Amino acid sequence: MKKIILIFLILLSSSELYSQFIQNSSRSLFSDVRAFKPGDAITVLIMEDTEAGNAATTSSSRSTSLEAGFDFNAGSSGTRGGGGINTGNGHQGRGNTSRSEKIRSKISVKVMEVVDNGNLRIEGTRTTKVNGELQTIILKGTVRPVDITTDNSIYSYSILDLTLYIEGDGSVSEVQEPGLITKFLRILF
Repeated sequence: MKKIILIFLILLSSSELYSQFIQNSSRSLFSDVRAFKPGDAITVLIMEDTEAGNAATTSSSRSTSLEAGFDFNAGSSGTRGGGGINTGNGHQGRGNTSRSEKIRSKISVKVMEVVDNGNLRIEGTRTTKVNGELQTIILKGTVRPVDITTDNSIYSYSILDLTLYIEGDGSVSEVQEPGLITKFLRILF
């Protein structure tokens, strides 16, 4: 019996097993491993589909007319005259905008704090560099524990107050930027 206890203590003292034991000691043997405290990780499945459209038509017109006339008779000769002033303006305008985007990605985020009502405030950053192109994803928001699935993941559309930045930097991004003259002309006009 003493040998079994001694072996158990030796195994428990090994840092890896000990940290796993301590980490899971507050969880039930029958529950799923889900994030519930600061420092825990959650996988966010970014699935954003956004479509927006806007159309506007404007039409206006205005006209003004002013006419005048006069008659003058003196003796046998008479003079007649007339005049008129007409003004008008018109305007027609049309505008149409349309935007559609789809974002698909996965990112692991960390629970930063547990809010008073039990929700989890999360933050995470992922940076990748492929062929000189640097892409950074920054995600922040608040998660309700009931929205976390059994595999400890959550869809981005279930995150409250979601802030999602996806930024790229590299030769492809530089080519897509307008030139200096175009930027200058945009400032002027």
